[in-house]
Amino acid sequence: MPDQPKYQRRKEDRPQEIADAAFAAFAENGYAATRIDDVAKRAGVSKGLTYLYYKTKEDLFKAVVKNVVVRRVDALIGDVESTDLSSEAFIRGPLLSFMKKVPGSPIAIVIRLLISEGPRHPDLVDYYYENVVARGLGAITKFIERGVERGEFRREALEHQPHLFLAPMMLSIIWRLIFAEKQLNTDQLMESQVDMLLTQLRA
Repeated sequence: MPDQPKYQRRKEDRPQEIADAAFAAFAENGYAATRIDDVAKRAGVSKGLTYLYYKTKEDLFKAVVKNVVVRRVDALIGDVESTDLSSEAFIRGPLLSFMKKVPGSPIAIVIRLLISEGPRHPDLVDYYYENVVARGLGAITKFIERGVERGEFRREALEHQPHLFLAPMMLSIIWRLIFAEKQLNTDQLMESQVDMLLTQLRA
């Protein structure tokens, strides 16, 4: 654990501890305002040791994306590839459940950082798109293709952009970030959007 004395902590845990500290620092201070010194102090290690594992602050951000977002997306993609559920049952079940969790999860904090600081750091946006968004859209597209092959979805279903599955989730995140005190039932919003999409997709 991060609060253990250094001599009691295992060497193999250090990269994760540093990445966790980076996430906390980025969440509190923003990307641009966070210094490597801040991350090292939070992790309880020296600045030099931090550089041993992560050469730049950009490397730290990428590690945060991998820890906070990519592993969750990987798990969802694994479920997409291995599920025995019908396409509609999977969308209403595991996919919708994943979507509902995102607005209140650490993923939303990463997206907040990209929204606020992405224009000044386009490389970070590109990294997130390639490793998260593009892969997620690809998985949704393959899943729709499978539904078409099984006769569950209309052949025209692929004309409907997979982005439409992400739209209510992104709106929910942005709404919470900007209008925190203005209540919106984001779960119900996503359920309604899925209902409309499935109406369009069904064979």
